[in-house]
Amino acid sequence: MHGFHTKVSSNGRIIIPAQFRKELGIKAGDEVIISKSENGEIRITSFEYALKRLQELAKGKPMGTEELFQMRREETI
Repeated sequence: MHGFHTKVSSNGRIIIPAQFRKELGIKAGDEVIISKSENGEIRITSFEYALKRLQELAKGKPMGTEELFQMRREETI
């Protein structure tokens, strides 16, 4: 995995590099999910990818709300 150096603006904004946006299909106005791991990393996931992943994990398994929340918590670690 490669990374880019960027700065945080005074109001907390960061720029997602164009190459990453293009590869992930993230466009202006799209929703993303931002999560923090216990080791201090920040993950930005496209909303569409997170939804698709959750649907794949839940396929064929009837689950309650708490089970879905637990899966989401584990995904952010």
